[in-house]
Amino acid sequence: MPAEKVMVGMSGGVDSSVCAALLLGAGCDAAGVTLGLCGDGGFKDAAAVCGKLGIRHYTLDLRERFRQKVMADFAAEYIRGRTPNPCIVCNRLMKFGEMLSFAESLGFDKIATGHYAAVKRAENGRFLLVKAADKAKDQTYVLYSMTQEQLARAVFPLGGMTKEEVRRTALENGFENASKPDSQDICFVPDGDYAAFIEKFTGAAAEPGDFTDKSGRRLGTHRGIIRYTIGQRKGLGIALGKPVFVTEKDALANRVVLGGEEELFYRRVFVKHPNFIPFDALTGEMPVTAKLRYRHHEQPARIYPFEDGVAVEFEKPQRAPSPGQAAVFYDGNMVVGGGTIEKGID
Repeated sequence: MPAEKVMVGMSGGVDSSVCAALLLGAGCDAAGVTLGLCGDGGFKDAAAVCGKLGIRHYTLDLRERFRQKVMADFAAEYIRGRTPNPCIVCNRLMKFGEMLSFAESLGFDKIATGHYAAVKRAENGRFLLVKAADKAKDQTYVLYSMTQEQLARAVFPLGGMTKEEVRRTALENGFENASKPDSQDICFVPDGDYAAFIEKFTGAAAEPGDFTDKSGRRLGTHRGIIRYTIGQRKGLGIALGKPVFVTEKDALANRVVLGGEEELFYRRVFVKHPNFIPFDALTGEMPVTAKLRYRHHEQPARIYPFEDGVAVEFEKPQRAPSPGQAAVFYDGNMVVGGGTIEKGID
């Protein structure tokens, strides 16, 4: 029986490099591919690892599609007053969309990435997305939107490993990137200055507008709605004699609403465009744990169908659910699904 052909998405980092080594060691017919998204994409480091392993290395230029589908979406969402997560969009459209299509066109059976996650097959035949063994590194939050077709073709070799084990494996293989630090920022905004990126990308400066309280009373002038996020306290550039936070952004009126921290808490959150993994659709109420941001600790909640989406009702009010971010639901270690936060609804 011929070896399974697996194409590994290789960024030049330690995780994807170890991915390739593990697959090769497991007897797979492995090859690497580096996606041209923005910057240099880690081409040199990825090519060096592939050369050391003696496997083929491909490159796939997706810069224009990435610009149109991910970067433009990020800028547009921020201008609308929302807080998008471009990594989720990139995973859905680029890594498990374009890269999978490329691999299939060359006759590969599956694709692998260095995400810390795992795929399991349920008794009913559905593919399940499961948390990684290293809970501190688990990345299922940014993978919740994967389809059954994508999960069926995805391999996550690092799902059962800790980061320390990955780095040790890289050292054992003599990879020069074994100690390469993890990237922390959005790849196309490496300095974390989202507003500067958006102004450069769109060619338009953000328009100043009004700071108001929730009743609409003017409090001062803001420097452009893209410079503020829900829950923000520092860097507002306004002194009101008491702590205030960004509680809402109204892009149509170009106003930023300020209030006390108590105004940031909601027990219920409305989510649109849900994607479920163990089943096709939510038909009734279900107990879950849920997180509203990548670094948010899961909280006990119940989800149920609501209008044209899903309502998430937490046991305790949660701080600063931000429109545009993802709410992701879990049943123990299994990802139930998730969707895009629209608003708090109580």
